[in-house]
Amino acid sequence: MNFLLAFLCDSIRFRINFPIAMTQNASYPDIFLPETNAQLFARIDQLRPDTQALWGKMKVDQMLAHCCVPYEQALGLRQDGPNVVMKWMLRLFFKTGMVNEVPYKQSLPTAPAFVIADRRNFEREQSRLKDLIRQFTAPGRAHYDGKEQISLGKLSADEWNNLMFKHLDHHLRQFGV
Repeated sequence: MNFLLAFLCDSIRFRINFPIAMTQNASYPDIFLPETNAQLFARIDQLRPDTQALWGKMKVDQMLAHCCVPYEQALGLRQDGPNVVMKWMLRLFFKTGMVNEVPYKQSLPTAPAFVIADRRNFEREQSRLKDLIRQFTAPGRAHYDGKEQISLGKLSADEWNNLMFKHLDHHLRQFGV
C-alpha cells in the first residue's frame, strides 16, 4: 500500500531526452529495436559485483534479480500479481503513471512481488536479465499490442515499451550506468 500511496502522491514530473532509438508515439527508446537492446546490454555489462547504488537499499545483484521480475511476468514465467482489489486500484489510479513517459521518482517503495530480500549470484542475474530481455523482445512490438499485463490489464505496444524500459532504466540509473 505504501508503494501505491507514494506513487499517487508523486507530483514531480519531468522528461528525459535519450540519445537512442525512440518509439513512434513515446519519448522512451524503443526496447523492441536491436540497437536499443545493445545499448541496454552495454549498460548492464558496465555493472560490477561491487557497484554501489546512488539511492535505495538494494545491492546490485538484488537489483538485477528485481529487474527480471517484470520480464518473467510478461513472459508468463511468474503469476504472482496483485489481488483483485489491488489490481483494480493499480488500473484505475496508477496505470497512467506507470506507462507514461515520466521517469519514476527515486526511492519509491517496492511492490511485494518485486522485493528481492536474499543475495543473488551477480553474474547469473546479469546474464539472466539479458536473456529475459531477448525473450521479451523477440516476438516484436506487434505481439504486445493489446496484450494483458498481470497488474495493469491490456496495454498498447507503446505502453509495454514505456513500462519495461522505464523500470529498467530507473534501476540502471540507480547504479550509475
